[in-house]
Amino acid sequence: MKLTLLGTAGSEMVPVYGCECSVCTQAQNEPSLRREKASALLEHNGHKLLLDANAPDLLKRFPSGSIDTILLTHYHMDHVISLFDLRTGKGPTIPVFSPDDPLGCDDLYKHPGCLDFSCRAKPFEPFHWQDITITPLPLIHSKLCLGYGFEYQGKCFAYLTDTNGLPPETEAWLAQRNVEWMIIDCSFPPIDCEQLRLSKNHNDINQILDISERCRPANMGLTHLSHTLLEWAHAHPDFFNQSLYLLRDNQEIKI
Repeated sequence: MKLTLLGTAGSEMVPVYGCECSVCTQAQNEPSLRREKASALLEHNGHKLLLDANAPDLLKRFPSGSIDTILLTHYHMDHVISLFDLRTGKGPTIPVFSPDDPLGCDDLYKHPGCLDFSCRAKPFEPFHWQDITITPLPLIHSKLCLGYGFEYQGKCFAYLTDTNGLPPETEAWLAQRNVEWMIIDCSFPPIDCEQLRLSKNHNDINQILDISERCRPANMGLTHLSHTLLEWAHAHPDFFNQSLYLLRDNQEIKI
């Protein structure tokens, strides 16, 4: 089982358009430092499952017939934008598992093309893909949003974006398992004002520390990164270690 991070930034990506901060300036000059919108690819038994569909090169990267299943965290445009191109293609129908959001995004439900949106992911109701048990986990966001826990032969990892903290029931599910990898949203440097922090749609560093303490994952990889978080990280390199670090685009994690 292999997870590849296709993108590790927020909707603004890195570099941010028109920004001249040190992170964005470096990314302008070094393509390896650029970051696309957060999404991932899970490969197992020769099959491919997409976690969100927003990669700018998705159609080129995954020829017709190569995508087995798509798993959506939520229907914000920056996580589903590539579906609008994908649906017009030819080839086998692709099942799309997603939160039970009656609105979806724009006219995807009305004009699905080669996509099948009939599969609804319900909180804590497991389903299976290639012998992997997938459990939808509620998150805290401005739109109905789910993370996912993946279990296979005693191994467990979680993919948790976009979220501002974690609901108690999701924390409890994670704490009851030996989570080898937690891939989790972290968009902001430390926000000291709790009221301001709770008004955001995404985690800050303080929330990451709290979640780590409560859930005790063996490894914690941060995604949905902003340029401001990356600037803070460059100024505080000692904060990170071998079990807590920033993920990067195209990074592969074998589980």
